[in-house]
Amino acid sequence: MNKIKLFASTFLLIATYVSCNQTQEATEAIATDSVTVPVPVAIELKDANSDLAYQQYLHLKDVLVLSDSTQAQGAAKDLAGTLVKIPGSKNSTKMAYDMASEGSLSKQRIIFTILSKELITMFKKVDISSGSMFVQYCPMANDGGGGYWLASETEIRNPYYGDEMLNCGEVKETIAKK
Repeated sequence: MNKIKLFASTFLLIATYVSCNQTQEATEAIATDSVTVPVPVAIELKDANSDLAYQQYLHLKDVLVLSDSTQAQGAAKDLAGTLVKIPGSKNSTKMAYDMASEGSLSKQRIIFTILSKELITMFKKVDISSGSMFVQYCPMANDGGGGYWLASETEIRNPYYGDEMLNCGEVKETIAKK
């Protein structure tokens, strides 16, 4: 089931990127390694709501990589709708709703920084059936204050800068089955 969700998310991401970027420059970029979509590491969480929240978070991160504030609003709203079902995620839910109501990409990315910290803490406590998630960090995000995010692959796709600094960052931690 998660593999189907993962495939659908990856396909949707690629289709969205291609349809929203029809310029010659974007077409040339698609052919380069700098914008290929990395193959995610399959992960499954034991709690269905946590698993869905993680998949929705990844989608949110991916649309921020694409610098699409409108899609980020929708993705944040979906995430908030799932987080509200998870005990102890009141702050994360509020941040996701705040992000959904924010139209500015730069403000969405600021909220994403705080949301990511909350969700990293939450996902460190969940039971993982299989696979790993990766805590990534960019020291340049937030005007040099840095920013963390979660990813399902080790390859860096920076949600704070998109194409400007797509590969800025490093894997700081791996969260795996205990």
